[in-house]
Amino acid sequence: MKNLPLHVKIIIGLILGIVWAVFSSYFGFSDFTLDWLKPFGDIFINILKMIAVPLVLFSVIGGINSLGGGSALGRLGMKTLGFYLVTTVMAISIGLVFVNLIQPGIFAGEKNLVVNRIKYEMWAVENGVELKDNKSYLTNPEYASYVEEARAKFTLENDPDKMDEKVRAAMESAGKQKDKGPLSFIVEMVPSNIFKSFTEYQMLQVIFFAILFGLVMVALPEQKVAPMKGFVDSANEIFIKMVDMVMSLAPFFVFALMAGAMAELAGDDLGAMLNTFKALGVYALVVVGGLLVLAFGVYPLAIASRIRKMTGWSFSQSYMYFLKGIRPAQLLAFSTSSSAATLPVTIECVNDNLGVEEEVSSFVLPIGATVNMDGTSLYQAVAVVFLAQLHMVDLDFAQQLTIVLTATLASIGSAAVPSAGLIMLVLVLSSVGLNPAWIAIIFPIDRILDMCRTVVNVTGDATVSTLVAETENRISVVTEQRL
Repeated sequence: MKNLPLHVKIIIGLILGIVWAVFSSYFGFSDFTLDWLKPFGDIFINILKMIAVPLVLFSVIGGINSLGGGSALGRLGMKTLGFYLVTTVMAISIGLVFVNLIQPGIFAGEKNLVVNRIKYEMWAVENGVELKDNKSYLTNPEYASYVEEARAKFTLENDPDKMDEKVRAAMESAGKQKDKGPLSFIVEMVPSNIFKSFTEYQMLQVIFFAILFGLVMVALPEQKVAPMKGFVDSANEIFIKMVDMVMSLAPFFVFALMAGAMAELAGDDLGAMLNTFKALGVYALVVVGGLLVLAFGVYPLAIASRIRKMTGWSFSQSYMYFLKGIRPAQLLAFSTSSSAATLPVTIECVNDNLGVEEEVSSFVLPIGATVNMDGTSLYQAVAVVFLAQLHMVDLDFAQQLTIVLTATLASIGSAAVPSAGLIMLVLVLSSVGLNPAWIAIIFPIDRILDMCRTVVNVTGDATVSTLVAETENRISVVTEQRL
């Protein structure tokens, strides 16, 4: 067991956590799991987040100092944002193609679809929303027998007192976001109190401060900033070593995370867990299918073509080089559902396993963990169209283009924490005239899909970092990867 690679140990921890949760659910001791195992998973995420903020701060400052600011930094910034924008639009487009071809919403059955459509029309009338397809099931005598059932369900689903607390919180947060001005995200990037940004985990503000701090250091004479440079380099090394120490215990922490997450989902009723997986199965398969195409198709293929050109390796060697190198970060991302918490490990994988120079990874990856959410963007596109299909609403080409634009912008503001995509999904639903309360329909399986899309978010960050490094000639292929 001692000689097993870290990623194998983490996989064992994942599997054992799921097995434990199933047994604890079956034998009725889920409370024990939640009280005595789940806290260790929470501790693990807290430790990673504790490391992430100072690591981002010192790595960005150190990276800017190494780059020397000026044109090199500007070029790196433009490439980074350009690549991130391309991958986000690509992810949304793949999601839309999948959901339009497979149409998971129609699997609900004709009666459910009609009732859902009538509920949607009731909501539209109540909120003054125009029905863009000019169809009315509510006033059509052919569907009169469904109206009473639809009205009863509509009243129940829209009762704030009966709404799930997390769903209500997501809608409230999205409402506040919607009321902000068009440039509010720029205003929010600039901190008024950097220490408050640290404690409230405002990563964009931390990155802004780090970039400004690094640029000012570059502008000052070398002799005046030499002690600070030494401190930044030392702090970087300390936090990277801290990541190594924490990761040595990762298999146990991952076991606790998975056991807690699954036990929370099922409680003491194993049937609840199984029914949750069955209820929205086709929708989940569409999301996961799109995510798999990105994580194991688009990303590694893009990197493999570059690695093959650099090394002369076979295609399969070049393809596996990237996947093997990023695997520990992918497994941790699946466990934590947080690209920010996974950031320290992502940086380590990209540097040590893929050969990207620290000057590039320390600049590109922190920005990616904050603004690049490819998996979340794909999920939002699939979820919106699926929910529309479930309510017999045909979204035309213009509305689906609106989804691409809104989901792209929403991904920039999406926090790198579990289930933050739900908040952004409310905004995307509203942008095409759909009921934001529909997030309650997909909420039961959101945690599982959140784990999957976080893997894609992290893989996308690593991909862009590697591509930027290759275009800057700042990558050295590692012949023996640390796994």
